[in-house]
Amino acid sequence: MSEAMKGQLLCSLAMVLVGSTVVVSRIIGVEVEPFLATAMRHALALPVFLLLMHFKGARLPRVGTRDAALLLVQAAAGSVGYTVLLIQGVVLAGAANAGIVTGTLPAVAALFAVLFLGERPGVRLGLAIALAALGVVVVTLPSGAPALDAQRLKGVALVLGAVACEAVFILANKRLSRPMPALALSTLMCAGGLLLSVVPAWLAAGPAPLTVATPALLGIVYYAWVPTVLGFLLWYAGSARTSGARASLATAWLPVSAMLLSALCLAEPISAWQWLGLGCVLLAMVLAAPRGRTAA
Repeated sequence: MSEAMKGQLLCSLAMVLVGSTVVVSRIIGVEVEPFLATAMRHALALPVFLLLMHFKGARLPRVGTRDAALLLVQAAAGSVGYTVLLIQGVVLAGAANAGIVTGTLPAVAALFAVLFLGERPGVRLGLAIALAALGVVVVTLPSGAPALDAQRLKGVALVLGAVACEAVFILANKRLSRPMPALALSTLMCAGGLLLSVVPAWLAAGPAPLTVATPALLGIVYYAWVPTVLGFLLWYAGSARTSGARASLATAWLPVSAMLLSALCLAEPISAWQWLGLGCVLLAMVLAAPRGRTAA
């Protein structure tokens, strides 16, 4: 197997793990307040990142005031906002629908770049944005009682908010004055996520004694150590071996993983409309993938 194929395989495995966070968020969200779950996730993951930095002999870089502000925005959006909104949204929308919506991330990031950074979309990117929007519309079509449809619509809106937070994270990272090593950036995002979520978690918990059911606790541990830490290692090991275009296409496994795992682990039924929505989102991801010099 060539190095490029190994890289694409590693990136695909990373995205399968990221897709599983949608399913585990459903398990966590039923039992644990979202800010508390976010704080616990980062508290469990941060020591692992610090140990990795120690064994690799890596150090946290010095940053100026502007970059420090951008890092804070990244942590607030990508580490806290994404997790909190995803947990809340999955509970209402269902893991399968939420997984499809998370697949719109490349198109949403491209849309934000057009709106806020003045980038020109081009035909491919315009089609990607339109297809992603169509995929979201498809999964929100009425299919049952009005109350359930309204709940699903609210859940999809929350998941879209999570995707928007992740898009802000991506764009803020591009605005840093200089690139930051992946391990150092992940460690800073984890530390920032813990600092920003611990106070809201404490306020939400109140004076009542903390009790977390075993499935939810195991879900938080899994979220912290498998998709967060192992997913990071797989993604950056893979992206170092393959092109940007191939790595971007590997993200197509995220919604596929989320939808299939929701059926296998949560016994959620998958409708023809959801398959159609997934197809629209996957095609949007392919169109939004970088090409040529951009991929390099």
